[in-house]
Amino acid sequence: MYKDITIEEALKISNACYIDLRSEIEYDEDTLPGAVNLPLFNSEERARIGTLFKNEGEERAKQLGLELAGPKLKDLYLEIKERSKNKVPVIFCWRGGMRSQFVAAVLSSLGVNFVRIIGGYKSYRRWVFNYLNQEELPHKAVVLHGLTGVGKTHVLEKLEKKGAPVLDLEGLACNRGSVFGNINMPPSPGQKKFESLIVDKLETFAPSKYFIVECEGKRLGNLLVPQVITKKINSGYKILLYAKLSTRVNRIIEDYTVGLNHNIKELQISTTRLAKRLGWKKVEEINLLLEEENFTEAFSYLLTFYYDPLYKYPQQPDENYNLCVECEDLDQAAEEIYQHIKKLPGYNDVRNRR
Repeated sequence: MYKDITIEEALKISNACYIDLRSEIEYDEDTLPGAVNLPLFNSEERARIGTLFKNEGEERAKQLGLELAGPKLKDLYLEIKERSKNKVPVIFCWRGGMRSQFVAAVLSSLGVNFVRIIGGYKSYRRWVFNYLNQEELPHKAVVLHGLTGVGKTHVLEKLEKKGAPVLDLEGLACNRGSVFGNINMPPSPGQKKFESLIVDKLETFAPSKYFIVECEGKRLGNLLVPQVITKKINSGYKILLYAKLSTRVNRIIEDYTVGLNHNIKELQISTTRLAKRLGWKKVEEINLLLEEENFTEAFSYLLTFYYDPLYKYPQQPDENYNLCVECEDLDQAAEEIYQHIKKLPGYNDVRNRR
């Protein structure tokens, strides 16, 4: 009623319902794209089994596992049936061991048609690692450059809605890449999940052979951007975005001060991290401006005397870029970029396959 398949075969199933049988902690760290978590043992139970295995041996650990799993089997069976309607159930645990073997035996005895991944999540992690450590990605990168606040992230969002192959690294990392990077953002994923999200995106871009990305450094917060991605960014097709200082300041105000009490405390904490660059006196002055909600003056100073000199991008068209686009109107800018990249050799719009 079932068969074991490789991770490569599993990822090619277009109507797969990936069932992650691992504990919540394991699932939260990383899992297959789109997988649902139906743990055979929760985190506490898994820890108990592990401790018993260490202290009293495999047989006692198996007995406890049976005791804990038995009462759950009916609900697990019904949940898998419900989740996988009109789809192929694909079950896996950490390394294709006892958890998935046990569930496979139960489902098979109940007449469920499904497949099981050989090597479990560990084989998927190895596949992601190999993907990101290949010598060269098959894609070409279209890279958006520009000063802070010019609207690169907003342009990416608009391009994605048009069907363009957008790799929003800041969105995947939940970090905007500046000292204010985590404000108004959900918690960042771990490194493993970040890498899995990147690979999943790149796989959907295969028909296009392109991805559109913002120019990023080696880090986004605490996360490392894979070297194969930074290599593509450094050699990519360069598009410069530019806008007036006043426009950029207004966009930063819109992005960072929408929230409880305008995020003033968070902004002040972040600004304090610039003390080594700006000096304590200037940081105190900026934080006072933030306290007074004088955001225009505070952000104007930070752009003019910190971020603009740091990134050194032109503020007008420049011949060193393949395309230069004014971003006073972001809808118009996104449309101009979209029409331009559609003419690149081999470019095709892509849609998510899942």
